[in-house]
Amino acid sequence: MSAPPGPAELSAFAEIILQSVGLDFAADKRAPLADLLRARVHETGLSVRGYLEMIRKPERSKNELRILAQELTITETSFFRNPDQIDAFAQVALPDRIAARSDVRRLRLLSAGCSSGEEAYTLAACVQEHPALAGWDVPILGIDISSRALKKARTARYSPWSLRQTPSPLRARLFKESGGSFLLDRTIRERVSFEERNLTADDPLFWHPRAFDIIFCRNVLMYFSVEVARSVVARLARSLAPGGFLFLGHAETLRGLSSEFSLCQSHGTFYYRREPAAPLPKQAGAVPASPPSFMDAAPVEDRSWFGAIHNASRRIETITARTRRPRSESQAAPESHRSDAAREAAIDLLRRERYAEARELLSALPVPLAREPGMLLLKAVIETHVGDLPAAERTCEELLWLDPGCAGAHYLKALCRESASDSQGAVQHNRAAARLDPDFAMPRLHLGLLSRRAGDSRTARDQLRQALALLDRNVGDQVGLFGGGFSRSALMTLCRTELAACGGAA
Repeated sequence: MSAPPGPAELSAFAEIILQSVGLDFAADKRAPLADLLRARVHETGLSVRGYLEMIRKPERSKNELRILAQELTITETSFFRNPDQIDAFAQVALPDRIAARSDVRRLRLLSAGCSSGEEAYTLAACVQEHPALAGWDVPILGIDISSRALKKARTARYSPWSLRQTPSPLRARLFKESGGSFLLDRTIRERVSFEERNLTADDPLFWHPRAFDIIFCRNVLMYFSVEVARSVVARLARSLAPGGFLFLGHAETLRGLSSEFSLCQSHGTFYYRREPAAPLPKQAGAVPASPPSFMDAAPVEDRSWFGAIHNASRRIETITARTRRPRSESQAAPESHRSDAAREAAIDLLRRERYAEARELLSALPVPLAREPGMLLLKAVIETHVGDLPAAERTCEELLWLDPGCAGAHYLKALCRESASDSQGAVQHNRAAARLDPDFAMPRLHLGLLSRRAGDSRTARDQLRQALALLDRNVGDQVGLFGGGFSRSALMTLCRTELAACGGAA
């Protein structure tokens, strides 16, 4: 029996996994890696050193790397999972793309990280149920790194557990019970094909421009390092038609990964649309036919600060134009008016995820206006969104020198400290933010996530419950500014999910 892997060997294993598969396991998340490394060393009969040498050479270890990917990715899924997103897909994304493709009557959909096929087949069911798509060519492709999951997907046979979120009428129409399992209807199966692919591997022939109209890539980016996630998102953006839609998991965001998408919100959920595209109305009416509501989705709820700014967008555009127009000194507006106008214009650009323009707007301000605490806070938020965390941290330090009691600056600095692997510093700044503003939910949420990763379930549960209660009350404007593009409901879903994961209840 070979000796168990040491810290250096485990670090080497984590680095190989990152480079070959794209999955990122930080130093505090490597317990599953240690177990898997021991199991694979035993299975192959190699020493730890010999095994690591073998998997460093992909040409010799393609099958072994496939096994590792299958063991390290979670394949838990179900039909009609996250029903709010399914209704947004059926009632917003599909009607919009139908209008855009009416000349060719063809749409292409992609389920990336499709696992055992439930998501891809759910999309196919929505397409079949949509009255406006009769006679259209709508191929749906599911891709995944796991050959084992794809083999199951191709059988299209599922347990009752996979159908637990499928409404009874749909279950009766789409499935035939057979021997304790459920076989999907042939017409749905024939709409979907599957391919084994690694999202981290570029293939220009596959990821060619405008290849897809709608992409689902849910609960996949969360496995990747920031660098790998950024390259994957760039690939998705390249292959998504302008105006096409991207759906991520509830706990995932494009913040700091891409500026090619605008954030959309309806049906109590959020999703992305590739630029260039005009902002979506809250109710899509692109085609006369009414798509079905599969899950009786709740009406849109948008009480965030960004929602209020959206309602005032015409006024803000006027203010923005006025602040950019050259003026003589006698025509100059009072400093307070210029400050308010610039702040509102920057907030509007931030809401529309036009971060570079917002940053440029603030950088062009006169020094006295640019160094106002409110402007510095907006600057730090924007720098955080574009992923320039060193700049964001410098701005936070300047702001805290001017206003030591700024809770928002402490929270943003906590994010910067976490990115720099300074967990203790992140905790300290989150605690300062929560102390300075007891109604501020975001530092509580961040403390909960940090505590859970550190293995402190008790503190995690306490902080997550407090964050959930504050989000439920929706006190103040913090969600709009500090929510990273997430809606209040999405942040509450994240709190509940994390609470359940650390043994708590909302």
